[in-house]
Amino acid sequence: MLEEKIVYQIYPIGLCDCYYPNDFKSPPQEKIKIIGKWIPHIKDLGATTVLFNPLFESIYHGYDTKDFFSVDRRIGTNTSFRKLVEEIHLSGMEVMLDGVFNHVGREFSAFKDLKKRKGTSRNINWFKNVDFGSNNHYNDGFSYDNWNGHDSLVKLNLGNHEVVEYIFDVVEFWIKEFGIDGLRLDAADCLDTEFIKELNNFTRNLKKNFFLVSEVIHGDYNRYINNRESQSVTNYECYKGFYSSLNDKNMFEIAYSLNRQYGNGGIYRDKVLLNFVDNHDVSRIATAVDSSFYLYPIHILLFTVPGIPSIYYGSEWGIEGVKDDSDRKIRPYIDIENVESTAKNRDLIKTIKKLIEIRKNSSALKYGDYTEICKEAQFFSFKRRTEKEKVIVFVNTSESEYHFNSVNETGKYRDVLNDEEIVLNGNDDVKVPAFWGRILLGEC
Repeated sequence: MLEEKIVYQIYPIGLCDCYYPNDFKSPPQEKIKIIGKWIPHIKDLGATTVLFNPLFESIYHGYDTKDFFSVDRRIGTNTSFRKLVEEIHLSGMEVMLDGVFNHVGREFSAFKDLKKRKGTSRNINWFKNVDFGSNNHYNDGFSYDNWNGHDSLVKLNLGNHEVVEYIFDVVEFWIKEFGIDGLRLDAADCLDTEFIKELNNFTRNLKKNFFLVSEVIHGDYNRYINNRESQSVTNYECYKGFYSSLNDKNMFEIAYSLNRQYGNGGIYRDKVLLNFVDNHDVSRIATAVDSSFYLYPIHILLFTVPGIPSIYYGSEWGIEGVKDDSDRKIRPYIDIENVESTAKNRDLIKTIKKLIEIRKNSSALKYGDYTEICKEAQFFSFKRRTEKEKVIVFVNTSESEYHFNSVNETGKYRDVLNDEEIVLNGNDDVKVPAFWGRILLGEC
């Protein structure tokens, strides 16, 4: 079930400290061993699924693919990656890969043939809107559609059946050679809808429980997440609300988004979105928030709201990093053997580990509906409920203890975050420490 997943995201080219650019001549580095050292930590943290951003042969950052069938020599080999996936599976976790199918790099074989043969190339129709009456930044003598204005990222023509068949061969190879369990579809809002439908059907026939997560930033997520296409979508709406609600002392923002998505009549009430507080494309959450104290209430929210929680490697220790043009500060090498002793926020990981355990043991937090209880500038409370269990969540983002007045709930509860028993009689004050929360679990 999607609701049971806890995703741990790794950007391999950064974590493996790969050099730029790839010379395509050096022997494989086998830095994949660096990732292998992280597997016990990821398992111990409580994750169920490891998501790898691009790790196939590319020029720079992985999104400019040269060869979808070969693991990037800066990271390792197909053999070493297959062994890593086997190790992850033996640890009881799944593996997702980043499917970058909207565009390729300029070293991609079909594009190199187009540069060489120009109008006589049989690969002209592999790429979108090739125009020999125009030019590009590399002075190739023709232009083409790219991703977001970057000529280094050449847009594939997914309306070409030959291109689609090629991508399906790639995905089949990944499933059969490495045994992967799912895909994150990069730039899914740029992909043809019919392509996603065909890919979903193709992968489900190869592997019964294979799942697709579409990367979508803006717009209606219902366009992408349904039985015929993706099973989940990146929840950028709540990502923004998570940190800006705390920074602006305006919990009304995240409350509005959650109610819009999951409340009574919510537009995604029957959907499972991928929630995150940072990833490889945005500033680290420890940098994005105005105070390191905010890291605690923001993660309490992440692991108690509907959806799939996702953690970005290193952020469980409050690793900092601001997004810039190179993105290397948010995609760093981290020494797993020394990060604990050098981290600025050593207690955060303990909280995250406990929150994951709480979520895994609660049917209401995984499957329950969502009902807002109250909201103020720095205080927020909501309820999750199934037929047999209910959970009441209180979040205090202020620097002082806060009393949630006249909580209209009754019954005996276990505060699983603070290991306390609480009885509510329908008109109680619930005290919540500064920058903290309460998670009350009880029977319906």
